[in-house]
Amino acid sequence: MEADAARLLGAGIAMLALAGVGIGLGNLFGSYLAGAFRNPTAAPKLFGNLLLGFALTEAVALFALVIAFLILFS
Repeated sequence: MEADAARLLGAGIAMLALAGVGIGLGNLFGSYLAGAFRNPTAAPKLFGNLLLGFALTEAVALFALVIAFLILFS
């Protein structure tokens, strides 16, 4: 019984990383839009960096999800 509670608590703590991912994605896209509105000619050059940042930030979310599943189902 206590082991089940500990597993659920550990999985919940692992999922707290998703809050950071949400904040990070908001900052990422907000900064891109602010920069694109200030200098529209530079926006296409920054789009590649935006996609790279998005992919790396989403990777953190996927890692957190995998860790949570490993805690729950192992």
